[in-house]
Amino acid sequence: MTEETSQGPAGRTASPRLAVLLAMAMFVLVVDTSLMNVSISSVVRDLGTTVSGVQSAIALEALVSAAFILIGSKVGDLIGRKRAYVLGLLGYAVGAIAMTLAQSLTAIIVFWAFVGGLGASMLLPAMQSLIHGNFEGAAQVKAYAVVGAAAALAAAVGPLLGGFITTYLSWRIGFLLEVVVIAIVLAGQGLVHDVPYTGSRQVDVVGAILSVVGMGGIVLGILVWQEGGEYVGLTIAIGALAMAAFVSWLVRRKRQGKATLLDPGLFKSVVYRLGLSGQTLQQIALGGTMIALPIYLQMVLEYNAMQAGLSLAPLSLSMFGMAILAERRAGRRRPSSIIRAGFALLVVGVVLLIPIVPRVHSGWALIAPLLIAGSGLGLLVSQLNNYTLGPISEERVSESAGVNSAAGSFGLSFGLAFTGAIMLATLSFTFTAKSDASTVLSPDEQTQVARALEDDAQVMSNTDLEKVLEGQPPQTQDEIIRINTTARPIALQVALGIPVLAGLAGLVTSFRMARQKDPPQVQNPAAG
Repeated sequence: MTEETSQGPAGRTASPRLAVLLAMAMFVLVVDTSLMNVSISSVVRDLGTTVSGVQSAIALEALVSAAFILIGSKVGDLIGRKRAYVLGLLGYAVGAIAMTLAQSLTAIIVFWAFVGGLGASMLLPAMQSLIHGNFEGAAQVKAYAVVGAAAALAAAVGPLLGGFITTYLSWRIGFLLEVVVIAIVLAGQGLVHDVPYTGSRQVDVVGAILSVVGMGGIVLGILVWQEGGEYVGLTIAIGALAMAAFVSWLVRRKRQGKATLLDPGLFKSVVYRLGLSGQTLQQIALGGTMIALPIYLQMVLEYNAMQAGLSLAPLSLSMFGMAILAERRAGRRRPSSIIRAGFALLVVGVVLLIPIVPRVHSGWALIAPLLIAGSGLGLLVSQLNNYTLGPISEERVSESAGVNSAAGSFGLSFGLAFTGAIMLATLSFTFTAKSDASTVLSPDEQTQVARALEDDAQVMSNTDLEKVLEGQPPQTQDEIIRINTTARPIALQVALGIPVLAGLAGLVTSFRMARQKDPPQVQNPAAG
């Protein structure tokens, strides 16, 4: 952004009501995924689909947001930030309306995951620029704080709110309420003053394509693997090659003095690179945890959405509380030490969950590990955005924040997809091994189980599996139920290894951070 843009339109500070409307938009963005996570079993039952299908839609929505967010930022530069903001809200509204009316998984994937994800990719960078351009001085700091607080509050109450609405009303009502909130926000668009863009209007088309193919190919390949599709290796390889080509393209274009989708010079800062790595790893761990635990609660313990939301509350509430506490009590502590403590607590909390999963019959047993993991995530939330953007100059903070958001969204989508894929692959392997070793199942029945798992491995509750097995001999039903009961916890234990590995990688990154000079802290809690 240029100096003119960063000072706001004609030096004007917008109405405080605009900050409230922006906070409402951010609340909807964050609570949307929580609603989907705690409603998985209800969506599966109502639409007659599968857990992996709904999980794929959740991962795809995060992926589309990540893959297009850099393009969305450039689109906002070209058509105007206010127009991009409105289009983003409309895209998200289309996704929420689709969830309210959907009769199939296809509608969810097309409208909620893809159209809604595109809306988010335009909305997030536009909001960043509008806050930066509509407010000045203390009012700008307060606006960022209000929007950041709305995001944190949504993360904290999202599982509880989503669980309550889904259990006592309907998950469709939850998404309908999102549409109502978006309509209120759109009604206040007259309060938004557009932020002019005076930079280059050249478009880096090749860079845009490579960025989408790069991030999209990697996660899409994992989703194809999860659904038992073909050309998995080829899809992931194309994504990896496109990402490498994207980096090379940016560097070459920069040397030639031509327009680039983003300035590769941003990555000259070691602190910025380490901050992006930490942000990505945190989101991988969060995505993995937030897909494995709801499936465990709803498919293994057979909790309804309200019970699942209550069981997840210690994680979200401790994350919210610790983030607020750390912001106020950080004092002279180095950000790198707080980040290190955050990753350490995250790892300890998830590691403690692993031996608990096959042994408990109630979500109460998860409280202590979730409080520990949530406290770690809270410490990370309180520091990573400011740490990452600290070394960035004021005129480049918008572009840098866009890259930061893209890294976080990519990490979230990767964590969701990879954890889910590992869980289903482990379930298939374990189920097949146990059925082959069974002395109750006949060779023909063992072959049928192996063939069914090869075509469609699913995490199923015992109640749902009993319905599938109707008509089978009682001893066959009992044996398959027994195998399912023992195989699911093993699959979930292995899946929880993904957030553990991401947390350990983040811990290593935090030690590298400690060797760097601390950046000046920016007052921009909503930047990521």
